[in-house]
Amino acid sequence: MTLTKNDLVTKVHETCFTKKKSAEVVESLMEIIKRELEDGEDVLVSGFGKFCVKKKKKRRGRNPATGKPLILKERKVVTFKCSGKLRHKINNPE
Repeated sequence: MTLTKNDLVTKVHETCFTKKKSAEVVESLMEIIKRELEDGEDVLVSGFGKFCVKKKKKRRGRNPATGKPLILKERKVVTFKCSGKLRHKINNPE
């Protein structure tokens, strides 16, 4: 099962806020994370993990439909590395 943004809003609503306020909180959090990543900054959430912006160099590739070789441009990608605590919880559920 995939956890959607709407599911997050519902979970926050169940704990403490109105539905509207929960939506604002979740949306604000997502915007802050996006803004920091756009600026090239890492986002560390203690006990959860770290979102990092990595640079990929240009490289050779190929068009899978035609098989023709091509050069892929430099780009940035977002990676996620989970924290040790989260990894432990996933592997040792209680």
